[in-house]
Amino acid sequence: MSIHHSRTLVSDDFEAVNRLIVDKITAQSGLIDDLANHIIQSGGKRLRPLLVLLSSQACCYPGQNHIQLAAMIEIFHTATLLHDDVVDESTLRRGQQTAHGIWGSKASILVGDYLFTLYMQLLVALEDLSIMRLLSEISHQTACGEIRQLNNRHQETPSIDDYFEVIRAKTSLLFAASTASGAMLAKADDVTVQGLYAYGLHLGNAFQLIDDALDYCSDAQTLGKNIGDDLADGKATLPLLYALQHGTPLQQQHIKTSLSEGTLEYLPQILETIAATNAVAYTKTIAKQEVDHALTALEVLPNSAYKTALEDIARYALDRDH
Repeated sequence: MSIHHSRTLVSDDFEAVNRLIVDKITAQSGLIDDLANHIIQSGGKRLRPLLVLLSSQACCYPGQNHIQLAAMIEIFHTATLLHDDVVDESTLRRGQQTAHGIWGSKASILVGDYLFTLYMQLLVALEDLSIMRLLSEISHQTACGEIRQLNNRHQETPSIDDYFEVIRAKTSLLFAASTASGAMLAKADDVTVQGLYAYGLHLGNAFQLIDDALDYCSDAQTLGKNIGDDLADGKATLPLLYALQHGTPLQQQHIKTSLSEGTLEYLPQILETIAATNAVAYTKTIAKQEVDHALTALEVLPNSAYKTALEDIARYALDRDH
């Protein structure tokens, strides 16, 4: 399953979003243009703007402001990626060299800051106070999630609760904002807005869980990033946490040492432990539960091609390999 059909359903609007993003960024020149375009044109799924478009149309929105809403959410997401790669010292994203690897950390941070200001300008220009309240809170929570993840790094005995709090703040809330704001733009009732918010939240959880599973069962070429990056960063994701709980004392010590020291010395042994404890299968089972919750949340919507597309995206979250 892919998201191609879902994108085709709103293809004209999707292209309008891409044009608006490019127009806003290329209004500048030099470093901003080069660096921002590098990450925007690097093959991302544009999933968040797609969710805005589908959600607004599922709620029968008749206007054009969904284009601006979708574009600014993608610009915000792009800014967070620029900062993420600096914090994580990542060298590979989506199969390409990261921006900070090409232009340096200072440039990535400053252009990320610029994109944040562009996002805020577009948000204010939308002139919708309810959406402004929602997205300003999501922006705050995203930053809190980044700080919490940084604080949690390199702990020998990390918490599963902390893990879920981080993925909620860093990933899932922006999915929820994308779907809920589309409904809010269409002036949908509270039940519908809350249903789409819940859909986005559970969908974001599922996507992150599968991302974290793939980090231990895929390869760098398919995944678009280096295998073991999370381990080297001292990030304890669910497959690792499950293996830590169910491994032998020696296996547990390998994981604890790797997390605390940020070393890949024991990566082969840890991959064997993850396989032996069925940690990836467990993670995918939890992701499936999140998808089921997301599909249930969509029951607030009347049947339509747009609702079906949202359902397809939820199922796609489980089936992808990158």
